[in-house]
Amino acid sequence: MTQRAISPERVATLVRDATAAPSMHNAQPWRFRYFQGSRTFHVRADLGRTMPHADPDTRALHLGCGAALLNLRVAVAHGGWYPVTQLLPDLTDPTLLATVQLTGFGSGESDLATLYPAIHQRHSSRFPFEETEIPEAVRTALSDAARLEEASLSFATAWHLQQVLELVEEAEARNRTDPGSNEDLATWTRTGAPSAQSTPDGVPEYAFGPHKLGGKAPVRDFAGTRSVPGRTATAFERSPQLALLSTSRDRLEDWLHAGQAMQHVLLLATLEGLSSSFVTQALEWPDLRWPLRDPMSGTGHVQMVLRLGYGPKGPDTPRRPVPEILDIQP
Repeated sequence: MTQRAISPERVATLVRDATAAPSMHNAQPWRFRYFQGSRTFHVRADLGRTMPHADPDTRALHLGCGAALLNLRVAVAHGGWYPVTQLLPDLTDPTLLATVQLTGFGSGESDLATLYPAIHQRHSSRFPFEETEIPEAVRTALSDAARLEEASLSFATAWHLQQVLELVEEAEARNRTDPGSNEDLATWTRTGAPSAQSTPDGVPEYAFGPHKLGGKAPVRDFAGTRSVPGRTATAFERSPQLALLSTSRDRLEDWLHAGQAMQHVLLLATLEGLSSSFVTQALEWPDLRWPLRDPMSGTGHVQMVLRLGYGPKGPDTPRRPVPEILDIQP
């Protein structure tokens, strides 16, 4: 079977789809290289975009790159190819996280293609959600999506939910007085109106959402101690719906699986009409991350806490220009 050549413009479109993925503080810690001869993408970590305090071991960086990898797989499947994916193909090169080779047509991962419309619809929403409970059938579908990517997803309830909220509250209290946390936040947030000189990364002021005035939803205040003129304050949901994404181990490979699972869940949630945001505060403190785990089994490593619900969609946030992150080789 003759393989169709892929134009540089099509390659750039696939990378643009990949980079619609979320990353911690929208740091976008990824780079891509495409080899025309073998029709293979290299997904690489951009270690110049680490967060020394919030992510010293680069776990969150790997989750973000894993999310971009899942988007790439979805976009490739949507284009009719089969994405042959290998994680950590060269252990001597720590920045090479995965390869994705485009082979054949009529993808064996055709189910992924159905997620494609959500790639550019999904945005983090830091607005109040409704108190409407997510149906059990939808929760089960989201858990099944995580399982396909070698991770598990469970919704915290009863005393476990209260424990998670208390751990997040403790983390937020630490962050308010921690110089390292404030430095990371200052580096990756943008105040003021967007302009031609605005950087194409980080969390812009218009995506901060309103200041929380009551409610139990754990929403990070990206304004920190800064005053944002014209910003409103409102009450958030009293019964937040939090889902914990976990892996059985805690290695580089597991972080990449978790990132793919996280994005698979988020894309499906978007198609189901759900909005989402991230609850990473307790994950940034090693002694608070461990108690987040499954209280029944006492095992597993929590990689992400997702806040899900019915509410306003979040705004689009900036992305780095594709020519800055894509290198095409013969």
